[in-house]
Amino acid sequence: MTIPTFESLLALNAQSVEDLLRHLLDERVREGEILRPSHLLAAMRHGVLNGGKRLRPFLVLESAALFEAQGMAALRVAAALECVHCYSLIHDDLPAMDDDDLRRGQPTVHRAFDEATAILAGDSLLTYAFDIIADAETDLRPEIRADLVVKLARAAGMGGMAGGQALDLLAEKVPPDEVGIVQLQAMKTGALFRFACEAGAIVADASSADRERISSFGAAIGLAFQLADDLLDLTASADAVGKATGKDAAAGKATLAALHGEEWVRAQLVGLVAQAEGLLEPYGERATVLRHAARFVAQRNR
Repeated sequence: MTIPTFESLLALNAQSVEDLLRHLLDERVREGEILRPSHLLAAMRHGVLNGGKRLRPFLVLESAALFEAQGMAALRVAAALECVHCYSLIHDDLPAMDDDDLRRGQPTVHRAFDEATAILAGDSLLTYAFDIIADAETDLRPEIRADLVVKLARAAGMGGMAGGQALDLLAEKVPPDEVGIVQLQAMKTGALFRFACEAGAIVADASSADRERISSFGAAIGLAFQLADDLLDLTASADAVGKATGKDAAAGKATLAALHGEEWVRAQLVGLVAQAEGLLEPYGERATVLRHAARFVAQRNR
């Protein structure tokens, strides 16, 4: 029997998430008698159905599987998280933010449509995420769905991703120290990684100790993801990563890679992978896929 590689598992889960997102954003899907404007749905689909590794949804699904929970409920939570992530990318690409023309090698939403439609597409994806989780079709007990809604709101909001983005914009004018950079990155990037991992445990109704441990795992790989991203911005070409590179330096943003250099970042990545793997030790072989995920995050080249 052929043993699937990590990359094939990632691709398989990505396809499952994309299939569900394609269905949820289909023009023919009706939610009661609510009108869903076709041009808005088209912009949302452009921002969501454009490839990508679907790493955050993958972490939801694999964290749920770690605690022996699989099925449509976990997949719907994973899709909801991807809606939040894609909304953030649409807004980050706007001229008022990072002003990018390419995302995953394709025109950004405001380039393919217009700025106003891009803003509304992002707004709609963010709110739709909570719709997906709260809907009874996400077949979990009401208190579990409510817990997921609260956790996702906090991970995405002013104390999480949006707050981290605000600090990132401020950093262009007032460069933070190292502590400030770590805090910024823990909010802007790490918050959704922490949620992804904890959400899987919540779906599985895991113990509070397990939830805390897997959330810490998410925090470790979230920092590793950001460090790897900073390294790519310093060293990779736009063609390799599918978006503009060198923008942090051009904007004068302080990053850990800029402060300490490439060798220091690579050493930190090794340490973060070790930390992440250590957090998974109690789960033995059941956590093999998540161990591979930690290494993949740290070693990615795009």
